[in-house]
Amino acid sequence: MLTFSPAEPLRRVLAIGCHADDIEIGCGGTLLALARGNPELEVDWVVLAAEGERADEARASADRFLSAVATPRVEVLGFRDGFLPYVGGEVKDAFEALKGRVDPQVVLTHVGYDAHQDHRLAWELTWNTFRNHAILEYEIPKVDGDLGRPNVFVPLSRELVEEKLELLERHFPSQSGKHWFDRETFLGLMRLRGLECLAPDGYAEAFTVRKTVLAP
Repeated sequence: MLTFSPAEPLRRVLAIGCHADDIEIGCGGTLLALARGNPELEVDWVVLAAEGERADEARASADRFLSAVATPRVEVLGFRDGFLPYVGGEVKDAFEALKGRVDPQVVLTHVGYDAHQDHRLAWELTWNTFRNHAILEYEIPKVDGDLGRPNVFVPLSRELVEEKLELLERHFPSQSGKHWFDRETFLGLMRLRGLECLAPDGYAEAFTVRKTVLAP
């Protein structure tokens, strides 16, 4: 449940991503917007599977995306990319440790219908761990053709869109040669989601929300 009131403004966000660029691609613009609109924001940013150069990219990118956040906390774990389901018990332990130290108002995580096995496990463990929290599931474009029908949209200004794209290009040089990792891919998806929600500047990020609790 997420309560919007002067007594409890949005201050605590948890962002979970499997790989070094997942959070940035799926909800980077939303986090940039939240940082500007909530001067006391605390963000826990957790990457599950990044080693070596990818871990360095993850930390540098997170630091830049969270530069306007009052209290940023970045954690990069070293699980093996593509093998999270095969060490599920260890990943579960990491989530249990996370639950013991953070109590977010909003959790940003992978969407449940994502075809990537790592992403699906992160989604499952997010719901296992944070059962009484507002969970927004973000999407990642890729070759699997598994984009769905999100039901929550965050309109983005042109300025934030450009900042997100510039940061992605700057901080992930290891991905620059991949056919899907380019400006047109990310801009196209944000434009499509902006069209769907009639965003003022034409761009948005989209999320799936599976459970909503209204507190009148």
